[in-house]
Amino acid sequence: MTNQNQTKSYYVILVLGIILVAFNLRPAITSVGPLIGIIRDDIGLSNWSAGILTSLPLIAFAVMSPIAPKISNRFSNERTLLCGLLLLLVGISIRSISLVILLFLGTLFVGLGIAILNVLLPGVIKEKFPAKVALMTSVYSTAMGIFAATASGLSIPFARGLDWGWQPALIIWTIPAVLAIVLWIYLSKSTGKQRDVEMKYVPVSDNQMWKSPLAWQVACFMGFQSFLFYVTISWLPEILHAYGVSMATAGWMLSFTQFIGLPASFLVPVIAGKFKSQRGIVLTMAAFGITGYGGLLLGESYTVMVISTIFIGLTLSGSFALALAFLGMRARTARNAAELSGMAQSFGYCLAAVGPMLIGLLYDVTLSWNLPLITLICITVLVMLFGMGAGRNKYVLD
Repeated sequence: MTNQNQTKSYYVILVLGIILVAFNLRPAITSVGPLIGIIRDDIGLSNWSAGILTSLPLIAFAVMSPIAPKISNRFSNERTLLCGLLLLLVGISIRSISLVILLFLGTLFVGLGIAILNVLLPGVIKEKFPAKVALMTSVYSTAMGIFAATASGLSIPFARGLDWGWQPALIIWTIPAVLAIVLWIYLSKSTGKQRDVEMKYVPVSDNQMWKSPLAWQVACFMGFQSFLFYVTISWLPEILHAYGVSMATAGWMLSFTQFIGLPASFLVPVIAGKFKSQRGIVLTMAAFGITGYGGLLLGESYTVMVISTIFIGLTLSGSFALALAFLGMRARTARNAAELSGMAQSFGYCLAAVGPMLIGLLYDVTLSWNLPLITLICITVLVMLFGMGAGRNKYVLD
């Protein structure tokens, strides 16, 4: 086989590897939301401490995000991604044991593993597909969304419909992790043979990214939209259940929220890539979000809930895909994209980690979902404000 054919084959396998990694970025977290009430009652947790099950991975994201590019620079992206997948596999496995300490320890490992995968993918795409950043972002964000939505919808049927309980309903998501591990073992072994396509990051020592106003706007946009997403996957089923919907139906409505957003996941980065400024997209996503959360606040009819979840799904998927696109579009080089990704996800997920715990605490204090929903509307406004800054036709470090 010629070098050209070898390189072409490597790229095909690499694209498949990216898609398989994307399959693993959400299910280990989104599968928890519909089950959080069952886990809470089984283990004996309060609402705010149950919220930690979603917040803890985000704290891990924040801690690991600046470190991941440095690890990758030393060991290669392939080996680092493989380590992230192995951490994820171990985390999913041990958190499915009915012990509080293993539940939280496994959740922490899940967060550390996903953090590595989260941070490296935008830089990999910027490096290997510089002319197709928007398209590749669309592909992997859509793949991510498909499995995220599937995990949310199947949790209750697995746990109650099949009478498995919550533990097998969570551990089943080791299957896509194992598939990805097998492929990335091959890719990590190919690293030495494919030096011309090996991807490494160059470390930055002057911390200029942390001094860039545009980088901070991207980070805040990433953080506040993630705040909305992780609160929604944690508490939307409980909100809908409080309005009279069964937990099984609430789980499927959460899944529907994510499925309905898949077109936005794919189209938003592609559309964003055709314009120098993305402010119009930011305003549209914000309008959808305010309409969605406002609808849940103002009406409890089934029709209103369905319409609200549609708007929420569009804004969550579209905003997240746009945040991922910003990581490549606001950087001139792959190195800058990696640094921006690490910085934005580190600070951004610090904000996001507050979300599920804060909303759970607000409900514990008020015994009503009104104040939590008003809080989400306010957060949506902040997403819009920082998105207007991040959407300008500028580059970090310029």
